[in-house]
Amino acid sequence: MTLIKSRKYCVSLCLVLFFICHCDSSTNRNTFNISEILDSLQKGYDKRVRPLYGGPSVVIEVTLYIVGISAVSEVNMDFTIDFYFRQYWRDMRLKFDADPSVNMISVSTEYLRHIWVPDTFFANEKTSYFHLATTSNEFLRIGKNGGIQRSIRLTVTASCPMNLQYFPMDRHLCALEIESFGFTTADIRYKWVDGPTAVGMDGNVILPQFQVVGYRKTSREVTLTTGNYSRLGCEIQFVRSMGYYLIQIYVPSSLIVIISWVSFWLNRGATPARVSLGVTTVLTMTTLMSSTNAALPKISYVKSIDVYLGTCFVMVFASLLEYAAVGYLAKRIQMRRSRFMAMQKAFEQRRREAAEVADRAKQTFAIDLVNYLAIWGIFTNASKPFFALPPIQELKYNLLDCRRPFRGAQVQESMNGTRFDEDSPILMQIRPKDLNKMYGITPSDIDKYSRIIFPVCFICFNLMYWIIYLHISDVMADDLVLLDPI
Repeated sequence: MTLIKSRKYCVSLCLVLFFICHCDSSTNRNTFNISEILDSLQKGYDKRVRPLYGGPSVVIEVTLYIVGISAVSEVNMDFTIDFYFRQYWRDMRLKFDADPSVNMISVSTEYLRHIWVPDTFFANEKTSYFHLATTSNEFLRIGKNGGIQRSIRLTVTASCPMNLQYFPMDRHLCALEIESFGFTTADIRYKWVDGPTAVGMDGNVILPQFQVVGYRKTSREVTLTTGNYSRLGCEIQFVRSMGYYLIQIYVPSSLIVIISWVSFWLNRGATPARVSLGVTTVLTMTTLMSSTNAALPKISYVKSIDVYLGTCFVMVFASLLEYAAVGYLAKRIQMRRSRFMAMQKAFEQRRREAAEVADRAKQTFAIDLVNYLAIWGIFTNASKPFFALPPIQELKYNLLDCRRPFRGAQVQESMNGTRFDEDSPILMQIRPKDLNKMYGITPSDIDKYSRIIFPVCFICFNLMYWIIYLHISDVMADDLVLLDPI
């Protein structure tokens, strides 16, 4: 029994050793075959010449997968995008025959130095760099039918011309343009891979001030001085988020305008309070406008936020001017009242003097007349006076120039149809309520009207502003592939 068990153990050990040796030899043979294939591909291969040279152009199929969008800058007019860039093309010189189980060989990117690769670049690129941690983020795969797949991770900052006319309700379509640097359409043509996988985007792409709505693919041929070139474009639609600007600009500027209306309820005699409130609100609006435009490029056209802030500034400045108008009108009315009171006092004095002179004249005339009649024997009727002055039946005045009290107001009086000048001893009757108005209004009326007119105008402006700008800025690009909201 012991001998039988020993024989079984030896047989099992021999089988294990045979299997291990067979696997090692098979692995070495496969490694040797792949290395041999790669070496054989270089025989007679000239990497300086494109595939199918002298024949049809090489078709380069492209896909993009966007990992992240780190920044969209209005000042620099660009955006930064991080993505996987993959190119597919066929080079029949790299076709090989191998084991049926080997359809594609993944090789190190160092092998790229031994084969032809397209000179792809980004036409609107500003800066770009490769990712090298921990090694170069790229790979190369060669198919047995000569198909080549190259993938690389890039971060590119590309230019994006922006129209800020509707800022901050603006939408921008930023493109990443792919093109060959030296090969014309006779040598290379680019195309997107068929299907929805040509462009992809990570679902976690989030920007603080923008929302990515979608993207679209474009393909066109551009004509330059050196020839016609094939160009692909991946256009991404950005929509600016309004939350920050509502909280930091629109709401504070509206509250500043409302605060400026407080002066309409203050006593017009409280000059320090009303002036301080008006000047403070004007300076605050100026600071807010300056800080808003400091973070934007110095463009020559008017933005939508400029319309809003400019209107708020005009409303605040008009509130300050309203108090200036109230004070000016009150001052003019006070000066006219003082002038008329002085004129009334002078007329009262002249009237008393004229009355005294008239009484003395009547007495002297009556005595002389009685003496004269007594001498001639004529008697008067005692019950009915022979001599009487006509009563004053009508007295009126007309201010010819009430707007120039310090230059002298001319007064026109009439009594029984007879006109008198300013020196006539006639009493000028003045109604006090007429002195408290100028141009038909009082200073208090200006404050009362302003309490209604200013809020109504501001509310109407807000309705028109938001309805118009939200409507005209809501324009989406055609043929967009919309992304699912996060």
